[in-house]
Amino acid sequence: MNKASLSYRLYILAFYLFLFAPLVSVAVFAFNASLFPAPPWKGFTVEWFTGTGALFGKPGIFRDPAMLAAFLNSLKVAIPVTLLSIVIGTANAFLLERREFPGKALLSMMMLWPLVIPGVILGISILAFSSRIANALETWLNMDLDFLRPGLFLVILGQLSFILTISTLIIGARLKKFDRSLEEAALDLGASRLRVLTTITLPFLKPAMVGAGLVALLMSFENFNTTLILVGSDAPLPIYMYGQMREGATPALNAASLVLMLGAGFLATLVALVSPRKEA
Repeated sequence: MNKASLSYRLYILAFYLFLFAPLVSVAVFAFNASLFPAPPWKGFTVEWFTGTGALFGKPGIFRDPAMLAAFLNSLKVAIPVTLLSIVIGTANAFLLERREFPGKALLSMMMLWPLVIPGVILGISILAFSSRIANALETWLNMDLDFLRPGLFLVILGQLSFILTISTLIIGARLKKFDRSLEEAALDLGASRLRVLTTITLPFLKPAMVGAGLVALLMSFENFNTTLILVGSDAPLPIYMYGQMREGATPALNAASLVLMLGAGFLATLVALVSPRKEA
C-alpha cells in the first residue's frame, strides 16, 4: 500500500469518526444508569426509555407526558407542512416548468431566497409581519386573532416558507424529465385533461412527490431556528429538548435524541429508496 492510498484511507476514517463519534456517544449514554449523560459508565438500563421514574426520579421518554406532548406538537406541525409542501410544490412545479410568463426567471430566483436567509431572520420577519396584520385586523374588526400570534400556526407558515422551495425543486426536476408526447397521445385518443393528469402525469411524479414529502417531514421535525422564534406555549420536540437542556441534561435527552436519529435515518433511507432512479 503506497503512502497516497494510506493517507486517503486515514482521511476517510478521520472524517467518519468526526461525523459519527458524537452521535455514538449520545446513543451509548442513553443507556447509562446514571442521572448524568456522561462518564463514568454505571451500568446498562432502559429506564430512560420506558422507566416510570421510580429509579431515577424522572420517567422515561415514553412515559413522560411533557415529552409525549412535545412530540405530538411536532406532529401537528410536520404533517400539515408535509401535505402542503407536496400539494403546493406540485402546483409550483407545473407553473415553473409548463408555463411561460413575464418575470419567470426572477420568480424562480426569488423562490430560492428562503433557503439562504438565516432561519432566525426568517422567523423574525414572519412574526413581525403577522403581528402587524393581527393588530390592524383586531383594531378594525374588534376581535382577537390568536392564530396570527406566536403558536403552531405560525410555526407551520415559517417552516413552509423554506421547505416548500425544496419540495418544488424535487418535484420540478422530475417533471422536467417527463415526455409530454405521452400526454398528447392520450389527449388525441379522447382522454380529458383531468384523466391525463391523474393517470399519466401524477403517477410519473409520484416517486418525487413521496420523496419531497419525506424530506419535508424530516426537515420539519428537526427545524429549530425558525421554530424557536415563532413558537408559543405549545413547544415542539426540539424546542422542548432545548429547554430541558438549559435546566440540566439527563440521559432522557440522549434517549430522545437516539429515537430522533433512528427516525431520521429511517426516513432518509426511505427517501433514497423512493427517489427516482436515473433513467437510461
